Formats: sequence, C-alpha cells, structure tokens
Amino acid sequence: MKPAGYSGIRLIKKLGIKPGTKILIFHAPENYMHLLDADLSNQLAIANEIPDLIHLFAGTYKIFLKEMKPILKLCKKNTSIIIWVSWYKKSSGKATDLTENLIREFALQNNLVDIKVCAVSDDWSGLKLVVPLTGR
Repeated sequence: MKPAGYSGIRLIKKLGIKPGTKILIFHAPENYMHLLDADLSNQLAIANEIPDLIHLFAGTYKIFLKEMKPILKLCKKNTSIIIWVSWYKKSSGKATDLTENLIREFALQNNLVDIKVCAVSDDWSGLKLVVPLTGR
C-alpha cells in the first residue's frame, strides 16, 4: 500500500505505534487498519485501561471539543500519553470547521504542545500533541 504523504514512511511508524503500545481510537475511518497496514486489534485499550496513544479523528470542531474532554482527563493519568488529532485536509473536499490552528490553540490553552504533523491519508492530516516535559 502506498503511504499517505510524500515521505514514503509507513503510517504506523509516523504515528509511533510500536508492539505493545496501548491505543485508543475515536471516530476512525473504516479503513484505519488498512491505512496502518497492520491489524492492531490486540493493542486496543479496553475499558478503564489507560492508553499510551490516542488517535482522534474529528470531522468538526464540535466533535473535537467533545472528545478532548475525556482525553484531557487521561493526560492527567498518563502524562507521557501521545495524542494524534486528525482533521480533514482542505484537498479532501469534505466540509469542516476544524483547522490545525484551532487544534494548536486548544492544545496551548490546555497545557499540551504540538510536536509533529503528518499526512494520515488522502483525506486526513494529523497533529501530534503531548504534555510538555515540564508537566510530566
């Protein structure tokens, strides 16, 4: 499968997903495992388990805000958590009011910083958020 973006690096590597990484996914597209080129079913966090990595797909700002509330609580339980927020690229042709800048503004207001951006698919971009080192 051809990786999204121009780097030629597999998505699973771009996202930093390794064997044993516990993952929580919100609103993933149906082809998410295909995009990763891996079946991570056995790495999905189960009820009350604190994940190592969260991937939130938000088609709108309202969805983003709603889902970030529980995610912020998880950040307090695991300050080393990695959060990927994906939003529709302009080139996807999908209507959205969520932008990279809105995600960054929210992150800064909630003691998170963005450290990486990547192409997730032809439709989605991703921004990596983490708790700053001073907050860990």
